[in-house]
Amino acid sequence: MKNYAVVQHSYAEFLGLIESHLERRDIGFSYFRPFVGQGLPGSAAQFDGLWLLGGAWPTADAARNPQVPDELRLIDIFRKARRPVVGLGMGGLLVAQAAGGEATLSPDCTAGFVTARKTPAGEGDPLAEAVDGQQVLVMYHGNVVLPEGLEPILVDESGHWLAVRPDPLTYGLLFRPELKPGMLEDIIMEPGHNPPPDITALLVQARDLWPRMQDMTARVVAALVTALGLMQERRKMPVFNLKLEPK
Repeated sequence: MKNYAVVQHSYAEFLGLIESHLERRDIGFSYFRPFVGQGLPGSAAQFDGLWLLGGAWPTADAARNPQVPDELRLIDIFRKARRPVVGLGMGGLLVAQAAGGEATLSPDCTAGFVTARKTPAGEGDPLAEAVDGQQVLVMYHGNVVLPEGLEPILVDESGHWLAVRPDPLTYGLLFRPELKPGMLEDIIMEPGHNPPPDITALLVQARDLWPRMQDMTARVVAALVTALGLMQERRKMPVFNLKLEPK
């Protein structure tokens, strides 16, 4: 069975709506939670790919996200192993940072529905084509200034990047196809989280747009499956029998 490593940064923010889409495709996942002291995988050998999820603080906040250097190394490990990597929200910032971007503490939080626009760099990209012209929900803290040479494949109405693809097997998304209204409720209730100031209004809007959000998630997952070959099972490291046979 295909198995993906998933790095989670808060209890409320998990694969959410994406979980059922992956399960229907016989894709399993193993969660790693550094925010409770759990270590991250040391290699990509036992996984078919990597997902990095949303979080409550900027990646530049070393006090609240001391594990960021380890996550950046993990992204590098999976990229070098030619395993798919997908970052959502905070995870998207980490992907951009791992590609050479500069992390910033501001703005404190960006959240709301925006219209995604495909860029020239996104022409022909399955994800950019699927999302172009659609409303998407963004929610992330801080920012990452993209490095020279890394062009976004999707931007919002203001021209700020929404998605990058640093290499053929890696995507970083600032929009959140995994979120559902119940997860926004959990974010409000989670102790120590840092929800957007207008999250109550955002929750009301998400409930109103829920059927459209579900359709968008289906579009995004189908595009990622196509672009990254998510249904392809990568070769795993074999388990060796270390028992020595007598000569």
